[in-house]
Amino acid sequence: MSTLEIKDLHVEVATEDGPKAILKGVTLTIGDGETHAIMGPNGSGKSTLAYSIAGHPKYDVTGGEVLLDGVDVLSMSVDERARAGLFLAMQYPVEVPGVSVANFLRTAKTAIDGEAPKLRTWVKDVNAAMEQLKLDSTFSQRSVNEGFSGGEKKRHEIAQMELLDPKVAILDETDSGLDIDALKVVSDGVNRFRAKEGKGLLLITHYTRILRYIEPDFVHVFVDGRVAEQGGPELAERLEAEGYDRFTNASV
Repeated sequence: MSTLEIKDLHVEVATEDGPKAILKGVTLTIGDGETHAIMGPNGSGKSTLAYSIAGHPKYDVTGGEVLLDGVDVLSMSVDERARAGLFLAMQYPVEVPGVSVANFLRTAKTAIDGEAPKLRTWVKDVNAAMEQLKLDSTFSQRSVNEGFSGGEKKRHEIAQMELLDPKVAILDETDSGLDIDALKVVSDGVNRFRAKEGKGLLLITHYTRILRYIEPDFVHVFVDGRVAEQGGPELAERLEAEGYDRFTNASV
């Protein structure tokens, strides 16, 4: 089982004019086997939530708690959070020149598990993941994200998720920049992950198109650093039809 509890989370960032509050009391629980989608306009705090949970140093948590299976996440270093079972797929994955995908994945798996995977089994697992995500067999020899297309970057992120096998995965706008074919491939990978026992998924997106392939159990609308409304999949369809005006106008 895996449960991620976010309790009254407050986060701010440093600016030239002083600290600026971004998250203003977010409470959200991702239970065992649940898929949660966060939607909202630009600047509402969606990505800030993802990076704060993952431990990005840019974000200063000024209040609240984040617990994974009852254990305080905020007291952990970034690598400790990963070993505890958290995974973040970034909206803009960074390039790592000189480090091959194969070495990156095996090093990450070793760090997560505390021991290197058996080479024969690992190569088989990597090749299977690459094939399922329609990545060329030579892909693993390329430098991480260097010269990758947008679709290749996102498919590589999902390959990481499948191979590292976290408890809770946070996907920050994984659908951005994907054509319809890449979107289907990525969605299939996400659905394979969430079909496993004891997995939680937090999916951050602007649009409902990915939710047609990855159906959420809960949808949360973020506005001005807070959860303005929550519901089931039907809420996403309402947002598609009506937009965010009724939330943003109310917050002015």
